[in-house]
Amino acid sequence: MLGPYPPAPLSKLAEQPPAPPPSAAILGVPLAITDYAQVIDWIDATIASGSRGSLSAAAVHLVMRAQEDPAVMAAVLGLSVVVPDGQPLVWALRALGHAGATRVYGPDLMAAYCEHAARSGTPAFLYGGRNEDVLVELSVALRTRFPGLRVTGGYAPPFRELSEEEDEEIALRIERSGAEVVWVGIGQPRQELWIARMRERLSAPVLIAVGAAFDFHAGLVPQAPAWMGRHGLEWSYRLAREPRRLWRRYARYNPRFLAAFARQYGQAWRERHGRSA
Repeated sequence: MLGPYPPAPLSKLAEQPPAPPPSAAILGVPLAITDYAQVIDWIDATIASGSRGSLSAAAVHLVMRAQEDPAVMAAVLGLSVVVPDGQPLVWALRALGHAGATRVYGPDLMAAYCEHAARSGTPAFLYGGRNEDVLVELSVALRTRFPGLRVTGGYAPPFRELSEEEDEEIALRIERSGAEVVWVGIGQPRQELWIARMRERLSAPVLIAVGAAFDFHAGLVPQAPAWMGRHGLEWSYRLAREPRRLWRRYARYNPRFLAAFARQYGQAWRERHGRSA
């Protein structure tokens, strides 16, 4: 585990939490119409207000899992902000008339905020990673890339459901770290379910689920070229590198997303043209 863990500062009285960015629903999941700068401002405002919030960078996989599992949908709807991590979700928002929709990619958001936090001194906790050694590599990589970044603790959970006693121990560890931002990288939808379970136990102002960002920033998995992300092809790049782990996910959910969104788009088109008729 990472450490040591300094005592947490005394919590201040919470003020009114900042308003989240505007959003629009894709298959029932509200996706923020925002950009990196606005999300960073929202994180800072949440910390400054002493309130508590949560954010996830959602891929198509998460949106489709929410269609199948009511617990996942409830966890997603309980988040303060859900940003469109995948370009297909951005295209879906634009197809519904939200021209200002842009991609907020989880790994890039993590990097942008870590760069910002290195200047502001905002302490962070890392929850995730394949094991403790990888978590240490991630911490070193982030602090090397962003000198001054304060990583005050971390934990790589086992690949199983944790007991109530383990949850309490982890909550205490995060509290003692004094972290104001908790980065959560244990995969979708596991990380969103963890946030739903732990949000009220933690005084850390912001919990942020960023999926595969831990593996990317630790150097374990290469990221797709930027042009592939812009053209919605990142999934093919990742599939080529981790076919055994990812092929079932993409084969199952990508076609289902296209079919389900086509129905939503058709309904929106009929409603729009019905009113104008």
